[in-house]
Amino acid sequence: MGPEFLLTSLVIIATPGTGVVYTLAAGLTRGLRAGVIAAFGCTLGVVPHMAAAITGLAALLHTSAVAFGVLKYLGVAYLLYLAWTTLRERGGLAVEEEAPARSARATVATAVLINLLNPKLTVFFFAFLPQFVGPGNGGQVLAMLELSAVFMALTFAVFALYGALAAAARHQVVSRPRVLAWIRRVFAGSFVALSAKLALTRQ
Repeated sequence: MGPEFLLTSLVIIATPGTGVVYTLAAGLTRGLRAGVIAAFGCTLGVVPHMAAAITGLAALLHTSAVAFGVLKYLGVAYLLYLAWTTLRERGGLAVEEEAPARSARATVATAVLINLLNPKLTVFFFAFLPQFVGPGNGGQVLAMLELSAVFMALTFAVFALYGALAAAARHQVVSRPRVLAWIRRVFAGSFVALSAKLALTRQ
């Protein structure tokens, strides 16, 4: 594992996407604990994609338009649902000064689904990981597992930082109704934009 892998991974992880948006929203709406839990959930959501890439299941999504399309549009529908609940101040992303507690399980489940219902991630890891595995007669699977573990650790660290920064700004936001309204619109619009981006992706 060289600096190229670490740098590439950090760029990929830090680039705003569905996981980043959800972690920011969780930290802003529920505080530091929720932001960290969301980061953990998004990290867990990477596991199925990593496993698919390592075992070769990603080839199915790469070659089957039906499988890719089904998973993709499930992801689109879920992102639109998150946009609706955010805009309507319902569910786990309602921004309130005294937000009711939400179970860690519910936060993790939402975060996992956000990443899980994105077939592009599986195809991406299918192409990404092998580039950093040296040729040889054996050990490739172990090397990919090690790289995956590093990628997940970086994912959690970066996302937890996003959640902590959002949580730090929470008290300044919740006391301003107009800001709250715009925050809801921004998050809802972000989920809609990300759903449109996912809908337009191809194999």
